[in-house]
Amino acid sequence: MFNSAGKRNVLPGFGLTMGYTLLYVSLIVIIPLSAVFFKTASLSWEGFVEAVGSARVLASYRLTFGIALFAALLNSVFGLLSAWVLVRYRLPGKRIVDALVDLPFALPTAVAGITLATLYAPSGWLGRFLTPFGIKVAYTPLGILVAMTFIGLPFVVRTVQPVLEELETELEEAASCLGASRLQTFTRVIFPVLLPPLLTGFALAFARAVGEYGSIIFIAGNMPMVSEITPLLIITKLEQFDYAGATAIASVMLAASFLILFVVNILQWWSRRYSEK
Repeated sequence: MFNSAGKRNVLPGFGLTMGYTLLYVSLIVIIPLSAVFFKTASLSWEGFVEAVGSARVLASYRLTFGIALFAALLNSVFGLLSAWVLVRYRLPGKRIVDALVDLPFALPTAVAGITLATLYAPSGWLGRFLTPFGIKVAYTPLGILVAMTFIGLPFVVRTVQPVLEELETELEEAASCLGASRLQTFTRVIFPVLLPPLLTGFALAFARAVGEYGSIIFIAGNMPMVSEITPLLIITKLEQFDYAGATAIASVMLAASFLILFVVNILQWWSRRYSEK
């Protein structure tokens, strides 16, 4: 079997592989997501507006999306710095530090939440030093920011790091020989290349933070109108057997996530075209 370029394919024919791909994607992604909208459709328009537009639900939207956006921005900055250090510098225990970046991937979310709550509680190892300054992390929205930042950092590092490793240092040396300063070299030579993966890492970190549940509920405090995230509100609706209300809230989050990912993809496409010019 040959492809359009005349080269022999390793995998079997296009029809078979495409069929398996569509079947797998349908079972894992399309059908579950469609079920959310079908269940939401059982509500009338007035019921839908009431389910997704109450003061408590709107407060959870602002908290979840707002803090997730801020956490993704923080991870974009410090994830880029972390990837830069891991690629460009030699330091003792570099492999250990590189492995620790993936810890949020392997660590169960409940364990991460309990650990963060223990560390940042007023009597915790870190919280006891912050309390005298009036800084309270655990059981506040600030604790939610810490948890979202913790689980989102690897996405930025692991998307930027491979691109940074393949970036030729000769381009930086040439820019320096032509009289460019370090800032000019970074902004005009390095950053345009890193922008597409950085946007990808930002989108992945944001999406993970929006849907995070396990690591947040232990440190958030879960107070309605104050520190209650939207995933927790969905669980509360399910426990009350309000399945239509839960899927209505979930459909709003899903639509917002699709919109944000679409915008990020547009920005990536624009940044690639800009870097090619």
